[in-house]
Amino acid sequence: MKVLIVNTSDRTGGAAIAAFRLFRALRNNGVDARMLVRDKKSDDPFVTQLKGGMKLKWQFLRERLVIWLNNRFSKKNLFGVDIANSGTDITRLDLFKEADIIHLHWVNQGFLSLNDIRAIVDSGKPVVWTMHDMWAFTGICHYSGDCLKYSNYCHNCPQLEHPSKKDLSYRVFQKKYGIQYSGRRIYYVACSRWLEQQARKSSILTGMMLTNIPNAIDTSVFCPADRKAMRDKLGLPQDKKLLLFGSMKVSDKRKGVDYLASACQQIWKQFPAVGKNLGVVVFGKKDERLAQMFPFPIYEMNYIDDEKKLAEVYNAVDLFVTPSLQDNLPNTIVEAMACGIPCVGFNVGGIPQMIEHRHNGYIAGYKSAFDLANGILWGLTTIDYDSVSRNARLYAVETYSESVASAHYLKVYEEALKASK
Repeated sequence: MKVLIVNTSDRTGGAAIAAFRLFRALRNNGVDARMLVRDKKSDDPFVTQLKGGMKLKWQFLRERLVIWLNNRFSKKNLFGVDIANSGTDITRLDLFKEADIIHLHWVNQGFLSLNDIRAIVDSGKPVVWTMHDMWAFTGICHYSGDCLKYSNYCHNCPQLEHPSKKDLSYRVFQKKYGIQYSGRRIYYVACSRWLEQQARKSSILTGMMLTNIPNAIDTSVFCPADRKAMRDKLGLPQDKKLLLFGSMKVSDKRKGVDYLASACQQIWKQFPAVGKNLGVVVFGKKDERLAQMFPFPIYEMNYIDDEKKLAEVYNAVDLFVTPSLQDNLPNTIVEAMACGIPCVGFNVGGIPQMIEHRHNGYIAGYKSAFDLANGILWGLTTIDYDSVSRNARLYAVETYSESVASAHYLKVYEEALKASK
């Protein structure tokens, strides 16, 4: 069986990391998997970068230009929505022709257009599409927030500056609807039960094959290590309890750093004895505001895409906090748990599927900085830490290891192959 995994990048962003890990897991379990990307960051010989140079950059810029013009020159969500009006026809590539299964992941930012996706479906090859967010079944957004228009048809999109009855979201939604009902079957996979539930609400995916499979992780890389040694290596203090927060872009409002800062302020005011011994480690694109937002020392690190270095960071802290306001199945939680680090997060998206309340972490009430502070205090002062740490590690190994994920996907591939004959 030859599987071609298609993603915009192989290392940049959560979806890219998840797709690359699955690609590697499949190869480690005897599958002839290849990966096709626009932006190659790894040195893996089985990952192929799409050729195109300036043409590929223009495809991305053309998409932004159309969004900007349709939004009457407003920059609102200029880089937060995708319309897939420009891309590359990959069906002409030998890599595509040789594959038995085409496995799409995150293909936005001018990589594949809707016409290119239609060509892939019309090729007759079995297509599996792993959804890392909501874009496959909405008009133009990756996360819809409180909007449920996609359950019928998108229009008057709240993520546009000038929404209307037949705005960009409406036109793109109609085109996606046409692709799904072209007579070919796409096998959709959500990375969490939450995302599967949202997908089932969309009229685009009515009657489609749909399941959920968690992202894979290498539990031999993300595994417990000596905390003191990791702190020495990273130059972090030995005399403090350390929280960890991480995101590719820490200032992204959806990642909820303001709620974490508010929770830390509450701890500082109400539990000064705890607060004076706390510090916050942050990895991601640096933000000058952070030092003013938190009452504790901030230890900033750049975005880390090396898994071994990332595992060292997890093993250097006491608690991982993810205050995301809308998320699918964050890689960061899986990574932290695999290292035996308890996690605290809001009751939203796929997070409750990962964190079992007061067993391997703490689920805080949605958008409650007060309860987020309770979760941090629980993780640092009231638990049998070694027991919770073991629970976190065991859950990660049993649920997200490479062998588990690849076995689930092999079943989907086999079903898709049988249906195509």
